[in-house]
Amino acid sequence: MIKKFLVLMVFIAGFLCFYSGGSFATDRRLLTLDDVVSIAREQSPDAFAARHRYRGSYWQHRSFQAGYLPNLSFNATIPNLNRTISPITLPDGSDVFIRRSLATSSGTLSLSQTVGPTGGQLFVSSGLQRIDLIREDGTEVSFLSTPVNIGFRQPIFAFNRFKWERKIEPLRFQEARKQYVESLENISLRATNFFFDLLLAQINMEINELNLASNDTLYGIAQGRFSLGRIAENELLQMELNVLNSEATLEQSRIDYEGSLFRFRSYLGLDGSETPELMPPENIPDLQIDVYAALAEARRNRADIIAQQRQLLEAESQVNQAKADSRFNANLFALYGLTQTSDDFAGVYRDPLDQQQLTIGINIPILDWGVSKGRVRMAESNRELVSTTVNQALVDFEQEVMLRVMEFNMLKSQLQIAEKADIIAQKRYEVTRERFLIGRIDIIELNLALEEKDRSKQRYLAALRTYWRGFYEMRRLTLYDFLNNRPLEVDYDEI
Repeated sequence: MIKKFLVLMVFIAGFLCFYSGGSFATDRRLLTLDDVVSIAREQSPDAFAARHRYRGSYWQHRSFQAGYLPNLSFNATIPNLNRTISPITLPDGSDVFIRRSLATSSGTLSLSQTVGPTGGQLFVSSGLQRIDLIREDGTEVSFLSTPVNIGFRQPIFAFNRFKWERKIEPLRFQEARKQYVESLENISLRATNFFFDLLLAQINMEINELNLASNDTLYGIAQGRFSLGRIAENELLQMELNVLNSEATLEQSRIDYEGSLFRFRSYLGLDGSETPELMPPENIPDLQIDVYAALAEARRNRADIIAQQRQLLEAESQVNQAKADSRFNANLFALYGLTQTSDDFAGVYRDPLDQQQLTIGINIPILDWGVSKGRVRMAESNRELVSTTVNQALVDFEQEVMLRVMEFNMLKSQLQIAEKADIIAQKRYEVTRERFLIGRIDIIELNLALEEKDRSKQRYLAALRTYWRGFYEMRRLTLYDFLNNRPLEVDYDEI
């Protein structure tokens, strides 16, 4: 009954506003809570920000993946002209200064591949160099080619960031996907708040319009009774005061409505030429959520759980890096290739000679006055701190989920109580009004019934708001749709 009454009031107020010629005489658009949530998830500022944050995480993950694919590059110097006076050493050992003019050109095509498990790099390259020695009697040209070079760079005992990135980055991207879904549920929560803010302002305005009309009618009746001597002057004055108070309350409710309407339009990005007309939710799902099922889904779906795993891995990688930097390290460089030189381009690729290069560099820390040891201790301390923080966060997370679920399971009964109280308060006011019209009660009892009717309506709307906030809070906490029994999902490809 109360739902039908609310819907009836919405249509009556819409009809009156349309023909009033006032500020509400604009195109009206009927919106339900589902409509508002859908619009907010699609075009609100928060929705745009969430999509861009996810896109940034997506391209960061793509860059990480691309780092393990072969990298092809070309480097060239075309040309490098150098005309200087430089010192040279003659065959007899003496040094003289001579003027030199030469131009050098070079080009190298290289293909490299990162070896993630070892942290090394395998590369293949091919290059060509040319030197033009410019003299007064002519230009002398020479070429140097390296048709193919195959090499390998490998740090030994050093920190392998690639190994840790392959563990951390997939978790970071999975966390970003879950955070995007959570962001959408946060948007649903905010949209629910804006919906009920405007709905409450809308219904308050409609109630105050009906109250003003009712009080004005009662005041007219009271004037007739006073002229017949059937009521005292104080009751007439009280009725007149009720009319004035109703007018003031109606004006304030209109101001409140305009403020709520502005914020509603701003968040949803609606056109100002149309006025949304909100329909109170009619279908309340009969939903009881099992606490342990909700907790299991929250552990499986929430970004917080993935973030905790990532934080532990990052702390462990910092310890590994500190230990690796404090001990003996070596770097291996090996190369095998072909090379040839010639005065003409055709001969530079004829009968190439082989070349080999092997370099092993070592770094042995001897005395650093405890700097390396301190870094290791700091990293280990940070790891313990992160572990403690993560464990406490997990406990708080589980407690929050369980508490919220238990609170939600009680909201349905509270809503039913508020709805029944609203119906009773409405009937009581109607009965009291009829008794006042036949002179059986005084104005004080009528005013009390009117105030209780309005308060009951507001309490019902508050309970309705609390229920739907709890509903979307359950979705946000667990990332699970308990109505359809499936995890919340989005089409990431559309983003």
